[in-house]
Amino acid sequence: MHGHRVVSREAWEAERKELLAREKQLTRLRDQVTKERQALPWVKVEKQYVFDGPDGRETLADLFAGRSQLVVYHFMFQPDWSEGCKSCSFIADHYEPSIVHLQQRDTTMVTISRAELGKLQAFRKRMGWNFKWMSSLNTDFNQDFHVSFPGAEDGKTPVEYNYQTFESFLSSEGPGLSVFFKDEDGYIYHTYSCFSRGLEDLIVAYDLLDRVPKGRNEEGLLYAMEWVRHHDRYGDDGYRDIYVELITARKGEGDR
Repeated sequence: MHGHRVVSREAWEAERKELLAREKQLTRLRDQVTKERQALPWVKVEKQYVFDGPDGRETLADLFAGRSQLVVYHFMFQPDWSEGCKSCSFIADHYEPSIVHLQQRDTTMVTISRAELGKLQAFRKRMGWNFKWMSSLNTDFNQDFHVSFPGAEDGKTPVEYNYQTFESFLSSEGPGLSVFFKDEDGYIYHTYSCFSRGLEDLIVAYDLLDRVPKGRNEEGLLYAMEWVRHHDRYGDDGYRDIYVELITARKGEGDR
């Protein structure tokens, strides 16, 4: 038995209308927050960053590709990993089809990771993606925008992430998204960044799951995205979840 209330169509519609009023409030609040986000002050980017990409070495300015707005997805891919983060891959599956539409609104989107270019290209081919993927391996870009924390794997190194300090962090990488603007004089400004659950708006699958009775159905999992796999690994019984291993190991250390 499902255990859920079952009512008449008329009773259901009455409750649905009450919820609709709340949904409209949320929509209006979202519109207000969007305006406040767009009104944030900017920070001029003074440092020069040069990335490795499929077309050779390119500066941050080059990545705008003739447009004034640039969205960067900070994809978790440590230099010593053999494949990209499964949760970032889940997000990339969603933003990949949007890029062509962003370009029609004066916006370029690229993906940047610390792993070397060859690994990025091989993984992109495996996953069937076409977005531009740049390596920041030999730059301070990831550290400057608070998505890489070398040494954090020891669980004892404080990390600044999502505008707060964590005394321990599972990985030396964190997911994020940053936005930049380039003016007519060629000056570049950092206008916005978000991290952690701030990235959920990119995940259409979550939005759809939030509309079905079971929702995300993540209660009881070791962490929220434990169920997620690379899209070519669902049904693979040999899959090893490095985050489960890290969490389990960290708990084991606490039991000693």
